[in-house]
Amino acid sequence: MNKKIFTLLAILIAALVAGLVYLFLSLQQQKQENLDMQELAALDKQEMENEYERFTLQYSEMKTQINNDSIVAQLTREQLRTQQLLEELRQVKATDAREIARLKKELATVRAVLRDYVMQIDSLNRLNENLKRENTRVNAELQERNTQIAGLSSEKASLSEKVAIAAQLDATGIQLLLLDKKDRVLKKQRVKDCMKMQVNFTITRNVTASNGNRDIYVRIQNPGGNLLGGGGTFSYENRQLECSMKKVIEYTGEETPVTLYWPVTQPLEAGQYRVSIFADGNMIGSRTFNYEK
Repeated sequence: MNKKIFTLLAILIAALVAGLVYLFLSLQQQKQENLDMQELAALDKQEMENEYERFTLQYSEMKTQINNDSIVAQLTREQLRTQQLLEELRQVKATDAREIARLKKELATVRAVLRDYVMQIDSLNRLNENLKRENTRVNAELQERNTQIAGLSSEKASLSEKVAIAAQLDATGIQLLLLDKKDRVLKKQRVKDCMKMQVNFTITRNVTASNGNRDIYVRIQNPGGNLLGGGGTFSYENRQLECSMKKVIEYTGEETPVTLYWPVTQPLEAGQYRVSIFADGNMIGSRTFNYEK
C-alpha cells in the first residue's frame, strides 16, 4: 500500500515539475516577443519624430519665400501646431499604441496641409510674376524689367523645389514577412525556416505627383549591413546602387498597394534587417525588422 502511495506521489511531483518548466519557458518566450515589439515600436516612433521635425523646418523655409502677411501667419500657426504634435509624440511612450496611432494620423494631416500650402504659394508666385511682367511693359524700363525677371526666376526655382518635395511619393505600412517553401507566411517568423521574403507596403495618395508607370526598387540589408542582392541597379544621388528587387507599377495618384518577393538563396542570419524603398531617385520609405534564428 505504501509503495503505491509513493509511486502516485512521484508521478504527481513529476507532472508538477514538468508543468512549471513549461510555464517558465512560455513566459521567457513571451518576454522576448514583448521586447521585440517594444523595439519595433520605438523605431517607428523615431521615424515619426524625424518627419515632424522635417515638416517644421519646411514651414520655416516657406515663410522666407512669401511676402503675404496673411499666409505667413497661417504658416506660423501650422508650424506651431506641428511643433506641438512633435512635443506630444516625444512625451508618448512607444508602447502606447492608441496615442501613436492618433499622432500618425495627425502626421498624415500635417503632410497634406503642407502640400496644399506649397501649391497655394506657387500659384500666388505665378500670379505675381504675371503682374510684374505687365508692370514692366507699361513702364518700358528694360533694365528694371530684367532685374525683376532675374529675381522672380530665383524665387520660382526655390518654390519649384518645394513643389518637387510635395510631389515625392511616400511608402507606408512597410512589412517584411518570412515565407515557407509553399509561399505561406511562417507562424513563427524565424529565419532558419524562411525560403522566401515578402515585402508589402502602400504608396500613399498624392494629387501633386504625376500619374504613370513608376519603377519601384527595394533594398534589403541583413544584420551585417550587407545587401540581399539580385535585383539589378538604379540611380540614387548621382551614383548606382544595387537593389534586392524591382517592380514597375502604374500610379494614378491614389493609394497603391505593392508586394515584392525575394527568394532566399543563402542561409539567413538572425538579427535586424532593414528594408529601404526607392522611387524617382528618392528614398520614399524605410523600416527595420528583427528576427530570431
